[in-house]
Amino acid sequence: MNIELIQIPKIENSLGNIAVIENEIIPFAIKRVYYLFDIPSSAVRGGHSHKNLQQVLIAISGSFDVVLHDGKEKRTVTLNKPDKGLLIKSNIWRELENFSSGAVCLVMASEIYDETDYIRDFDEFLDYLR
Repeated sequence: MNIELIQIPKIENSLGNIAVIENEIIPFAIKRVYYLFDIPSSAVRGGHSHKNLQQVLIAISGSFDVVLHDGKEKRTVTLNKPDKGLLIKSNIWRELENFSSGAVCLVMASEIYDETDYIRDFDEFLDYLR
């Protein structure tokens, strides 16, 4: 599957930790950053794939599951540490679920928003891969 866990460097200190994201950590130029918050635990976010865009997701606070499908294999990755990122390359279906109370999901994207890059129907996603 075209995903990868990325270790985000952190500096530990008795006054608190700092996680540092610099250009060489993320395998693409970051063109957009956004975050999801105040998400009900029963909510499912995502539910789409991208034709070209790549993303790195980080659980800045709390935890959630990322359910991934590449057209052949389904896999679930739990994100629950602010120094671990999940790189999702193009043509991977993703759904985010099981959000803990206070969860915050930071997303770094390789492209600016472009609705034509999205595939929002799972059957269309499978057809696109063929």
